[in-house]
Amino acid sequence: MDLSQFSSQPPEAYNSSKKSGMPAAPPPAYQHNPAGYPPTSLNQPVNQGPYTQGPYPGQPAVTVQPVVFVTAAPLANPVPDYLAYSIFTMLCCCFPLGVAALIYSISTRDANFLGQRELAEKNSKMARNLNHTSIGIVLAGVVLLIIIQIVIWASI
Repeated sequence: MDLSQFSSQPPEAYNSSKKSGMPAAPPPAYQHNPAGYPPTSLNQPVNQGPYTQGPYPGQPAVTVQPVVFVTAAPLANPVPDYLAYSIFTMLCCCFPLGVAALIYSISTRDANFLGQRELAEKNSKMARNLNHTSIGIVLAGVVLLIIIQIVIWASI
């Protein structure tokens, strides 16, 4: 095995000062061709009609529907979201019902912002009912504690 064949030097037959014997042609002129579409000619007639071909034979015409953007505007008269009431019931009354009421209050606020009145009304009613239920449970518990204390004091 001859290690001289594997050296990093070019072979002796290669001469970098010699140029290739092939004639060098200049590169073609730049033609603006956006997105790879075939070049169009202004003198080609384009037929107009419901079933016409494109500017080239065998190429069908493509019709694109316009894009419609629907943006929702916030409600002019927003539905009450009971956010402060929900935070109060979560912290001071019944924690699980307060958390549920808080979630519905935030959902009401989001629906108001997105302009969805029916969803906002539904979430607002649910948040209010959960808040009222939480307050009712706490008041019933306080009344029950007072009655138990009176009964205990009376038995002494």
